[in-house]
Amino acid sequence: MKKLFAFVLLVAFFALGANAQLLYKISGKGLEKPSYIVGTYHLANVKFVDSIPGIRQAMADVEQVYGEVATSEMHAPDNLMKMQQAMFLPDGKTLSDVLTKEEMGKLNAFLKKQMGVDLTNPVMAQQMGRLSPMALNTQLTVLMYLKNHPTEFDPTKGFDDYFQQQAIENGKPVAGLETFEFQMETMFGGKDMKRQVELLMCLIDHEEFMQAMTDRIVKAFYSQDMEAIFEAMNEKLNNHCDMLPEEESAFLNDRNADWLTKMPGIMKAHSTLFVVGAGHLPGEFGVLEGLKRLGYTVEGVR
Repeated sequence: MKKLFAFVLLVAFFALGANAQLLYKISGKGLEKPSYIVGTYHLANVKFVDSIPGIRQAMADVEQVYGEVATSEMHAPDNLMKMQQAMFLPDGKTLSDVLTKEEMGKLNAFLKKQMGVDLTNPVMAQQMGRLSPMALNTQLTVLMYLKNHPTEFDPTKGFDDYFQQQAIENGKPVAGLETFEFQMETMFGGKDMKRQVELLMCLIDHEEFMQAMTDRIVKAFYSQDMEAIFEAMNEKLNNHCDMLPEEESAFLNDRNADWLTKMPGIMKAHSTLFVVGAGHLPGEFGVLEGLKRLGYTVEGVR
């Protein structure tokens, strides 16, 4: 169960975006050696790495690798315990305490459809009944993906984790742009219980929309068609289920801005491969435009 918690937190940050390639070279502004940034889809099959032009050379050339977070932090026993606590409802409450009878009925029907068992099962209730609505939402999103793409992903070999593991095997340092605590708070904190319940019901009420969006993203990612991914990620339901402006800022734009304060010093000290969700790369507030505004030359590697 603890391994699942670590996996869920990692894949929760899989926002994607536009542009025609995944790997970019960062040079200029006094850098002695270029650095690189690669956009990822956290649920992609590790074998897809070799389909990214130039990635092997970039991995060989750089002196270190930076992920969104150092995955070793996520697997540390103390942090796994903290994560589990963050995903549980407080004060021993269960989902039946925060959902209405109607909402519980919809949730159980959804669980029965997706997993063949619902929260009336004692084992299921013990494992998932105490999760917060936000944590359950995240787990169900991942489980839906795995159900619909059973051969695409090996949870023991994460796509982002692969780059860090390769660096470690080659004696290169690995670090994260963010701390474990920050990512945990971003994912499971910051939303009141009303909004958490609202978003859980959105997943249930718009199951076909969510699944279709994921299918389009997966297809576009493997085609390295970032414009198609961007379009899929930005499709709206035009209701309360869409990401609020403040949620989008916290999840993407604010984090991008924070990274852009750190990356210059990191690159000046050592040539680096940055491995982040591809949704952080494009757009006016994306990392690529941010690097250009700082005076760097950013070129797609093809």
